[in-house]
This record gives sequence, C-alpha cells and structure tokens, in this order.
Amino acid sequence: MRSVLRLVTRFLLVLVCGMGTALAAPSAAERALVKRVQAQQDSSIALLEEIVNINSGTMNFAGVRRVADVLRPRFEALGFKVRWEDGAAFGRAGHLIAEHPGRGRHVLLIGHLDTVFEPNHPFQRFQRVDAQTVSGPGTSDMKGGLIVALAALTALKETKALDGMHITMLMIGDEEDSGRPIEAARASLVAAAKAADVAIGLENGADDPKTALTARRGYTGWQIDVKARSAHSSQIFTDEVGAGAIYELARILHTFYDELHGEELLTFNPGLIAGSTQLNFDPKVLHAETFGKDNIVAPVAVATGDLRTISTEQLERTKERMRKIVAASLPGAASTITFSDGGVPMPPTDGNRKLLSMYDAVSRDLGFGPVTAVDPRRAGAADISYAAPYVEMAIDGIGLLGHGNHTPDEVADLRTFPIQSERLAVLLLRLK
Repeated sequence: MRSVLRLVTRFLLVLVCGMGTALAAPSAAERALVKRVQAQQDSSIALLEEIVNINSGTMNFAGVRRVADVLRPRFEALGFKVRWEDGAAFGRAGHLIAEHPGRGRHVLLIGHLDTVFEPNHPFQRFQRVDAQTVSGPGTSDMKGGLIVALAALTALKETKALDGMHITMLMIGDEEDSGRPIEAARASLVAAAKAADVAIGLENGADDPKTALTARRGYTGWQIDVKARSAHSSQIFTDEVGAGAIYELARILHTFYDELHGEELLTFNPGLIAGSTQLNFDPKVLHAETFGKDNIVAPVAVATGDLRTISTEQLERTKERMRKIVAASLPGAASTITFSDGGVPMPPTDGNRKLLSMYDAVSRDLGFGPVTAVDPRRAGAADISYAAPYVEMAIDGIGLLGHGNHTPDEVADLRTFPIQSERLAVLLLRLK
C-alpha cells in the first residue's frame, strides 16, 4: 500500500511541475539521494515548525540568534565548521556561516534567518492550513529554504556523497532590512563568493516549481528636495518669485516619466510626495506633515521613491539622467536628488544560464519537468546579487515555495518540499 501511495504522490508532483520528457535516468547514487530526502520529510517539516515559531524579525536580535542556535548543531552533525559572525559593526544581529571543506567545485548556498515580522506583529505562529499547506512567518520566505538545504545536505551525508564536497552555507541575519554600512553587512557574503565557483540562492523566487531565477533587478532609493521663494500667490510666475516648489517637483516627476519610462527592465516609482508652506518630513518612516494656504506660493516640497535596474551600468546611467533633470530647475526654485543604494542587481549571464540548464536537466531526469528562467521584472533584490559578480554561475529561487510573502497570508506549499530538496541534492552531486 505504501508503495502505491508513493507512486501516486510522485504522479501528483509531476503534475504540479508540468509534464516533461526526462533526458536520462537518474544514476544509482541519485536515486539513493531521492530516497533519503523522502525519508526525512516529516522531520524536516517538524524542524520548519520549530524555527518558524521563533520570532526572528530582523530587529529582534535575540530571536535571529535563537534560530541560528537551533540550526548550528545540525550543520555540525553533517561535518560543517560553523561560526557566528556578530553584527555589531553594521547594527544587526549577525550571520551564521557553515563551511564543509573539500575538493572540486566550491558551492556557496545563500539563505537568511530573519523575517519581516517583528515581535509586535500578530502573525507569529506555524499553522497547518490543510494537508499540503502551512502558514506562518518565514514558512516560504525563507526558513523553508533553509530546511530544503538541510534536507539535501543530510541526504548527501547519509549516502556518503558529501565526503570531499566543498560547500559553504551563509545564513544572513538581516536580509529583510540590511544593516549599515551595507559594505560591512555583506562583507562576509562577498568574501565567500570570491572564494566560491557557484552560488545558489534558497529564496522562493516566483513561487513556481517550473521556474528559477538567473537574474534579479536591484533596488535603489531616491529623494528629491525642493526649495523655492515664497510669496503671496498673486505673485507666482513673476521674475521675483518664480514657479514655487510644487510646480518644480511636478516638473521633475513628469520629466522622469517622459524621458525615462519605457526602457527595458527599468522602473522608478514615487512613493511619497509632499509640498506646502510648512513641511515636516521624517525619511526614516516616510511620514510627512504639511500646513499651507492656497494664497501662499509653496517654498518646500519633497518626493521619495525607488529605482529598479537590471545592471550596474543601467543604474549609473539612469542616476546621471535623473540628476540632469533635477538640475534644470524652474525660475525661483532649486532642487537636489540623493540616492540610497539598497539591493544590487544580478544581471543575466551565460554562466547563470548554464547553471539553469544543469538544474533543468536534473528536474527532467527526476520526472519533475522543465525549469525556465523567471522574467527579471518579477524578481526583486536579494542577497545572491552580492555574490553573483564573483562566481562562474549563479541561480536563485531554489527554496520551499508558497505565496503571500511579507503578509499575514504567507504560506508554504509542502508539495514542493520533495521537488526542491531532491533537485538541489542531485544538482550538488552533479556539481561535485
């Protein structure tokens, strides 16, 4: 009866991924990995429940460390050398770094310990929604990805395939709200990437088991500050007064749209605008209070937004164009724009496409169907982007899948656990 249920389960998993013709039969070693992943599904989900029930909002430093404390002995049992990097230098909890020394290709696995849900948020607990769905903070973004990696590595250990493999797993403690300076917060990740050959991200990607990510757009914040002459409204547009701050800000945003929109994979969005006679603006929480009168020319205005690009070249070129637009002020006004870099972009490369091709072959060989690249417009910034420039090839979106990330509706689809874990285990074996 159990074997029949296993065959039915396998059939349903194939339906989830889409039918595909296998390129080759899995080897005996690969079939052994699959069995070991399947055998530990219940214990893996139990571990997921344990760490989801530990609040690890980015600013809950003790909670982030508690998740690390649960995971540390599990990596040590697999033969990894594990250390905690304190995050005091960049104002966050820190990172958990596990390295399995070996020969051959050096593979860097990238995950994160933190979530967006701090202790004061009502969404705190792991719950079973139905037989195939669980909810809770971090179930899919991305404590589920940590469990996928542990399952794959445990299967490799139990089949003795891990022997001699060189794998580093870096579990970031501030992915959802990076510490500052960012260079310090991501120094360990960059150093690990420079020492590696391949990087694999354990994010949940586009939440579709038929896809993986070969590219991600980066995120950059921007702020425009406008100062202008104030006077009675009857004097607006005169040589002595000029156009005022609100017209100047409107000019800038409209010119952004006219001159910049339409370029492939470039987007820019104003999230807050405010202008008046008096303006109190707090950029940390994006809160503005204004007071004004219709018969006074507004002397101050502000706008903030984000800028998303697919490459550093596109980012720098767009920044320069935005600066020129801002500098061409209307009479009587003066404007400045400042940028705050967030997540760096991960452009598509031949190496990334090669790794996706290998992952696609693994998926087909295991009977899960083809895997294609996600449209970068659907992929925001992530930590793998800091590693990608330094490795031969990189992909992301290999973690546990679900939907509703960053909301109280976050869920993970447990049907994707064997899909993602088996594919990762076999991919690591083929990269050996």
